Amino acid sequence: MSNVKQSKAQRRAESQQRAAERRAAELRKKRVSQASRVGAIVVALAAVVLVIKLATGGTSTGVPPSQKNPHITTQAIPASLVMVAPPATSLGPEGIPMPSGPTLATLINAATGQTVDGVQCSTGEQTATHVHTHLTIFVNGKAQVVPYGIGIPGFQAQSTPQGVAVGAGNCFYWLHTHAEDGIIHIESPSLTETFTLGQFFAEWGIPLSSTQMGPVTGKVTAFFASPGNAPGIYHGDPANLPLGDHYQIQLDVGTAIVAPFKLTNWAKL
Repeated sequence: MSNVKQSKAQRRAESQQRAAERRAAELRKKRVSQASRVGAIVVALAAVVLVIKLATGGTSTGVPPSQKNPHITTQAIPASLVMVAPPATSLGPEGIPMPSGPTLATLINAATGQTVDGVQCSTGEQTATHVHTHLTIFVNGKAQVVPYGIGIPGFQAQSTPQGVAVGAGNCFYWLHTHAEDGIIHIESPSLTETFTLGQFFAEWGIPLSSTQMGPVTGKVTAFFASPGNAPGIYHGDPANLPLGDHYQIQLDVGTAIVAPFKLTNWAKL
């Protein structure tokens, strides 16, 4: 009789153990499912953050004095200079107006990671200095696009409702572009080093002088404006134009000169 009771007790214990194991398995499955959902939410949030970063270009967290005062001489635009109106634009992924037109030059000769004209390519974006210059280019009165990915070798482009933008790459030169809106991101580990438009064109792999701009030759008319100042004509070598916080540079080649494009909303750049 005791053996029978013991057998029943054993069966009951085994049944209880199996039930406990089933409950534990169900609990593990539930936890894995919850973790998967949380992971999906985290990924989605990360994607949203990336899109927001691309849309705003980040905030100018580091604006040293060296990037505020250009210290260059320009001449007031003479009333005798005949100019045509700037073309229509549409807002790009950084919230900056983008021109419609051909690309001035491809990235076939662009820098691939080596130091170029003193500018290095870092594994991550440097933000001791973090400012933005706007560049517009016209040939015979027609807008030319400054391509995304200059200064970002191995860039990974992604589509947004406002156009293509670059959020990652093998490395980031201290001068680079995320979109086709003409915004040059100056992101450097130095608070004192200054940069020029010529260095940016060197990264792009195309020439820039007073008589040539990429594949186009002819007199280059350069307009320059710093915050609070009206645009003026720069008569020196455009390669020497400084890059800095909210500087605006326009280069024209050809018979028709476009009135300087004025960017009034930097979209938190």
